Amino acid sequence: MSDWLDATFAEQRPRAIAALTRVFRDIDLAEEAFAEACVKALIVWGTDGAPRDPLAWLLTTARNAGLDHLRKSQRRAAILSRHSEEFQPLPAETPDPDELRDDVLRLLFICCHPELDRQDQIAVALRVILGLSVAEIASGFLVKPKTMEQRITRAKRKIAENPVAFETPTPQERGVRLSEVSLMIYLMFNEGWSTSSGPVQMKLTLCEEAIRLARLLVRLFPAMGEQSALLALLLLQHARRHARIDGDGKLVTLDDQDRSLWDRSNIAEAMALLQKAQRINHRGIYIIQATIAAAHASAATSEKTDWALIESHYAALYALQPTPVVRLNQIAAQAKLHGPRFAINALETLTEDLSTYRWFHAMRGGLLQEIGDHRAAIAAFETVLTLTPTAPERAAVTDKIAISQNELGHL
Repeated sequence: MSDWLDATFAEQRPRAIAALTRVFRDIDLAEEAFAEACVKALIVWGTDGAPRDPLAWLLTTARNAGLDHLRKSQRRAAILSRHSEEFQPLPAETPDPDELRDDVLRLLFICCHPELDRQDQIAVALRVILGLSVAEIASGFLVKPKTMEQRITRAKRKIAENPVAFETPTPQERGVRLSEVSLMIYLMFNEGWSTSSGPVQMKLTLCEEAIRLARLLVRLFPAMGEQSALLALLLLQHARRHARIDGDGKLVTLDDQDRSLWDRSNIAEAMALLQKAQRINHRGIYIIQATIAAAHASAATSEKTDWALIESHYAALYALQPTPVVRLNQIAAQAKLHGPRFAINALETLTEDLSTYRWFHAMRGGLLQEIGDHRAAIAAFETVLTLTPTAPERAAVTDKIAISQNELGHL
């Protein structure tokens, strides 16, 4: 029951927080009210069972909790008089999914307010919309949790102090913030595809929500190639969802996936979107990533993958986005072309930058295992276990440690 409740709260959070922010025009109050609704759900649902519509229940309960806070607050009179029209009773019936999706997009634009630095925009969106912990976000930024907490607090204060932050952006403002909103949707999908930590590897509802928002951006900005490329990228990734986890709940690497399980309708739609972006002659990070994903999707088998093409695309991506993670992916492609020893040497340049990035250590451990350096491989895999892997990742790494230990036992 506990895992189901956690999954339900995570699934409903983006739409609930977005709707509550529209109602209260206060991100902190929206988060606090939603948290109180979740606590109440733990008690009520545990006794009476889950309601027919969990989202409607959470919204109604959170709205009431928020109003209780306002009644006790010195801000009550000013807020209620200025925004009295906002406080209409939430409908008892199922909330309109289209309206709620628009709320999420609106909240994304709020988080991407130009008063905030890009890193602050990302941090606030991950905290507010996805509900990631400060520690999880700090790990993704490769900074200390205290630093990240200060960054998020400062950013939320800026939003609260800006009188126009909660207004619906004009078409011109949407255009200005579009790249940041696209990035938030990309990060939302990534969190759904490979969760920061916890018992599950994927939160498909987050992936699907990100895809819906990406579709909405394509409708709002049909002539923008970057939005078509972003949607293509997400669909190409999402197409592999059924092959990524086996019947025992274990991770399946890309090389070992049953490609007959890949969603061909997703792939076909993505290819059409990618062609549209290419016809516009668009250049950007999403079209390069989508082209890489398309190269994987086009290969009939792992052995037929054009790794030279993929490596060249990663080189182009690194020229636009010279980050350690992009370089790590380029090295992974180079390992296929030049062998594990070449890649291990190349990884040395990333040791400091990616010391807390679990995928770096997992990749390094796998390469060391390939060349037979099992003691070093075990050390790398054990480092992964200290970096809050998901349960499926932990199981996969534990299996690899056992393989290396067995090999050492035969020496």
